[in-house]
Amino acid sequence: MPARLHLRLLLRLAVAAPALPARVTWFHARALCVAISRHDHFTLRSMAAPHQLVVLVRLARGRRRVVELGTATGWTAAALALADPRRTVITCDPNVQPGRDRYLRLLSPATCARIALLRTTGLAAATLDAQPVDVLFVDASHERQATVDEWRAWRPRLAPGGIVIFHDYDHPDFPGVAQAVAELGLTGEQRAGMFVWRAPR
Repeated sequence: MPARLHLRLLLRLAVAAPALPARVTWFHARALCVAISRHDHFTLRSMAAPHQLVVLVRLARGRRRVVELGTATGWTAAALALADPRRTVITCDPNVQPGRDRYLRLLSPATCARIALLRTTGLAAATLDAQPVDVLFVDASHERQATVDEWRAWRPRLAPGGIVIFHDYDHPDFPGVAQAVAELGLTGEQRAGMFVWRAPR
């Protein structure tokens, strides 16, 4: 990746920083520097953008139990855990991406202890724990049927007023996300390229 793109990524973080908790900004800045120095193109392309983190952190405010489908290299799970020291984050992915542990080592042991890493699909993980979920962040296969199946599996687990956030909703490379939302007949709002659905209270 060219240096110009690296500078753009750092500038985007600087713009978002005033709206993010300092702990989240500090982690993201260090992780970004590591990714650039290691030429980790996968992470630099797949991470949630800083302006999306702002939206995620705001939507999750006051919510204690968060599930993420699609861990990648763990940046979003880390940000959500750092944003609230009382929050538990369960993140599911059947594939362990190279470098994931390198980024998670940037966190304190206490923060890492609040992140549960499940090596399984989001669909299978829905059967592992019966506790209510306050926020479900869907960022896994991005395929229509898989996304539909994941939502249907997790819907009974959502707490009243729980939130489901579909990442890459308007991304041209991942039309399956918008197709799944349409098939499910969900009504909600678009925020920073994501689709947000709220469960009734």
